[in-house]
Amino acid sequence: MSNGTLVTTFFLSGIPHAPALDTMLFVIFLVIYILTVLGNFLILMVIRVDSHLHTPMYYFLTNLSFIDMWFSTVTVPKMLMTLVSPEGGAISFYSCVAQLYSFHFLGSTECFLYTVMSYDRYLAISYPLRYSSLMSGRVCALLAAGTWLTGSLHSAVQTTLTFRLPYCGPNQIQHYFCDAPPILKLACADTSANEMVIFVNIGVVASGCFMLIVLSYVSIVCSILRIRTSEGRHRAFQTCASHCIVVLCFFVPCVFIYLRPDSRDAVDGVVAVFYTVLTPLLNPVVYTLRNKEVKKALVKLKDKATFSQSQ
Repeated sequence: MSNGTLVTTFFLSGIPHAPALDTMLFVIFLVIYILTVLGNFLILMVIRVDSHLHTPMYYFLTNLSFIDMWFSTVTVPKMLMTLVSPEGGAISFYSCVAQLYSFHFLGSTECFLYTVMSYDRYLAISYPLRYSSLMSGRVCALLAAGTWLTGSLHSAVQTTLTFRLPYCGPNQIQHYFCDAPPILKLACADTSANEMVIFVNIGVVASGCFMLIVLSYVSIVCSILRIRTSEGRHRAFQTCASHCIVVLCFFVPCVFIYLRPDSRDAVDGVVAVFYTVLTPLLNPVVYTLRNKEVKKALVKLKDKATFSQSQ
C-alpha cells in the first residue's frame, strides 16, 4: 500500500433506493441470499452423492455452484447491513482490499469457467464418440485448476494496482461493495493508467470469454442441425439452453459496467445487482428446474432422507 494513504475506513453508500424501501429491500435480498446459498449447496450435495452425475458437465457445475455460494456471500451480507443501519456501510481499509480481491477472484474465475463449460458442451455434442477421451478426468481437473489460477492472478493484478494509489479522503464509496471503478474516484492521484487496466483486464477479458462462448455455441448449433431426429435436436438444444441463460445474465451486465467510458454510480449499482445477486440464484434454479437428471437425483435424495427418518 502507498505511504500516502490516510483513509482507514471507507463507507459504502449501498444500493440506490428510496429510504422508505429499506425494509422491503432487506427482506427481498435476504430471501434471495438464503435461497442462493441453500440452492447451490443442494446442487453440490446432490452431485456428490449421485454417481450418475459424476460426469464432466456436473464436475464443472460443482465448481460453479461453489463459486456462486461465495460470490454472493462476498457482497450481499454487507449490502444488507447498509439497509438496516446507518453505520452498516462502514468497512475498514483492509476489509475493502479483501472484498475487492475476493470479488474479482470469484468473478473472473466464474467468467473463465463459463468458457470452459461451453467448450465442454461443444465437445459433447460435436464429438460424442470421442467425448470421454477428449474430456477425461485429468483434462477436467486441469481446466478447472486453470480457471481458478487465472482468476487469482487476474484479481491480484487488479487489487494491487487499485490499492497502490494513495487515498487521503473523501472515503464515501458510491456502491454497495468495494469495486475498482468507484474506489478509484477517491484516489489522490492520477488514475488514468488504472482505468485503462480496468478496460483491458476486466472488460476485454470478459468480452473475449463471451466471444469464445458465442463461437462455441455457433459450432454447437451447426452440429445440432445435423442431428437427424427431432428428438435428438430437442434434447441437445435443451442441454445448452440453461447454460446460455446464465451466461447472458452474467456477461451482459459486466460488459455494460466495465466497457463504458463514463461510469454512472447509480446505474452501475443497479446493474451490478444482476450478476452479484441474481445470477448466483439463477444457477441452482435453471440447472435444477430444466435438468431431468438433476431432478431425478433430487427425488432419490429426498426418498433416501424420508426412508432414513422412518427407520
